[in-house]
Amino acid sequence: MPDQPQKAQPAESKAAESKAVGSEAESNAEGKATESKAVKADKADEASPSGKKPGKWALDVDVKPDTGEPTRNEGFRFAAFGALLIVVLFAGYGLGRLNNGTPAPAAQTPSAAPTAINENMPHTHGATGAGTTTTAGAAVGGLSLSSDGLTLHPAATTFQAGKPQPLRFTVDATGGAPVTSYAIVHDKPLHLIVLRRDLTGFQHLHPEMAADGTWSVDLTLPAPGVYRMIADFTALVGGRQIATTLGTDLIVAGDYVPVPLPAPERTTTTGGLTVSYAGTPGTQAVQPLLMTVTGGAVEPYLGAYGHLVVMRQGDLAYVHVHPEQQLVDGKVKFWITAPSPGDYRMFFDFQVAGKVHTAAWTLRVS
Repeated sequence: MPDQPQKAQPAESKAAESKAVGSEAESNAEGKATESKAVKADKADEASPSGKKPGKWALDVDVKPDTGEPTRNEGFRFAAFGALLIVVLFAGYGLGRLNNGTPAPAAQTPSAAPTAINENMPHTHGATGAGTTTTAGAAVGGLSLSSDGLTLHPAATTFQAGKPQPLRFTVDATGGAPVTSYAIVHDKPLHLIVLRRDLTGFQHLHPEMAADGTWSVDLTLPAPGVYRMIADFTALVGGRQIATTLGTDLIVAGDYVPVPLPAPERTTTTGGLTVSYAGTPGTQAVQPLLMTVTGGAVEPYLGAYGHLVVMRQGDLAYVHVHPEQQLVDGKVKFWITAPSPGDYRMFFDFQVAGKVHTAAWTLRVS
């Protein structure tokens, strides 16, 4: 039988078949793309030593698999990190310099037991502030009310002649608060010298200090005139020792009759004792000065065998000298330099048989 011609497939059936073939192709393509991505990811993991993609601020170093050198991105990150570190360090240094350039206010040292200072060697007390030394000769003190950040502040400066009256004062620090801590110098935290401006009426006193820093002592000024009070001390302020001498005037109302300065002599008498000195103080070099007491044995007084105060006529510049630790052939030996040429009054405090005496001479330095 002759072959029968095949019937044509309907159009709808052909379209469905074509659609199925297309879907299968797309599925195969997607599978190959996914496989390709997975292969690339595996290769990327193998190229990275950690197997992970480094974070934005990670410090892990990616290296080239062949050379072991850092990649360019990691090198850039290290350079940026180093630059940032340098900026921080310099900023800290600058802030430190600014902070150091502004000194903190000195703290007031709290009241405490006074500190003792060993002063066995001969030496001179003077002021340490500016303007208290001369171009030649010894340092002088007592000329200023304020020095070294400290100020002498008397409660009252007017007295009545011949009547005991309390003298009260404070030594104020820079902030205005009274100093309450002092070093012990020759058995006392503060030595007070008082005398009239004609170099008469000498007194060497030792006030007592209250807890608030107020010093007080009973004082009798014998005659009208202007007197000088000189406070000699070593204050403890802000963790440091400040040895200085401050002075101010005290007024006694009335008719002032000045006493002429006595002529220079080397021998004087006091309390039934004869006292003489040997030596010639000058302005260019330290010279020995030997004090001889006849009529009694000299005893230690305030940590030494004597104390010598030298006052210059005119401005009452003050020098306080202490002797050698031991007697020399029974004599008290000082070493002294005169501050300048001129006339002076020397006051030698010493003790015999438990009693303190003061010998005085006029000294002329030419």
